[in-house]
Amino acid sequence: MIRTEKIEGLLAEHHLTKSDMANKLGITPKTFYLKMQKGVFGSDEIQIMIDVLNIKEPMDIFFAKE
Repeated sequence: MIRTEKIEGLLAEHHLTKSDMANKLGITPKTFYLKMQKGVFGSDEIQIMIDVLNIKEPMDIFFAKE
């Protein structure tokens, strides 16, 4: 389970919008929004988010247990 609320918090900390992140991932803002709703991202997208948001503990966000 992906903790999307943590991603949203990190976006705010880095002064990035969801549209900014969508552009970095090479997807449309609508697609990013839908992926956030479902909590489903590909491994390449996860790696980009880890790099862009400088995530030190990705397991806590992208592979969290319910």
